Amino acid sequence: MTKAAPPLRINVVTIFPEFFATPLDLSIPARARDAGSVEYRVLDLRDFAHDRHRTVDDYPYGGGPGMVMKPDPFFEAVESLGAVAPIVLMSARGRPFTHADAARYAAGAQLTLLCGHYKDVDQRVADHLATEEISLGDFVLSGGEPAALAIIDATVRLLPGAMSDLESARTDSFFDRELSAPSYTRPPVYRGLAVPDVLLSGDHKRIAEWRRAEGERLTLRRRDGGPEQGEG
Repeated sequence: MTKAAPPLRINVVTIFPEFFATPLDLSIPARARDAGSVEYRVLDLRDFAHDRHRTVDDYPYGGGPGMVMKPDPFFEAVESLGAVAPIVLMSARGRPFTHADAARYAAGAQLTLLCGHYKDVDQRVADHLATEEISLGDFVLSGGEPAALAIIDATVRLLPGAMSDLESARTDSFFDRELSAPSYTRPPVYRGLAVPDVLLSGDHKRIAEWRRAEGERLTLRRRDGGPEQGEG
């Protein structure tokens, strides 16, 4: 009998642990946990501050607006976890997150996500604690928590037991391909808008060819900077 693989351990370090309570208890993140494929540990960064105000930020050296998150609580939090790579800092300076990253994280044993807040995080966290910096794109969030949730969701949906139909995940955009073809369901005509005839034909070969061609067309349009499906 084959022994089940140990669950992926996802650690999150944040000043807002309550941000994760409901999302991780819903839908696919909860299903993956209940299937034994993942376990979550959310740490309150303030537990690793040692003053009575539980301070995790301070003024930036050199002056300037905003507050910078101190390095010591992050280092101590990660050390308390015994965390190993990947240790990922959510950062607007990071490279864009991709499906390949989600697949890599899902295949590992541990994933630690560090959530910044305020103006910035002390650069020593990025240089000497995190093993990589990840961004969701060229925009700034109020903190790393929404980005961390997106990464968790993209990762755990690839784990055994997370989705009732793994084939559904395999046909998503970016799963060993570029964009997927558009999807339609009943009714076949709604307010004069009809489903493409090929999808109603029952001809599986023609349908597969249509989906491949549509995926390629949408991918090329995206690369050329044109409007996506349903835009413009």
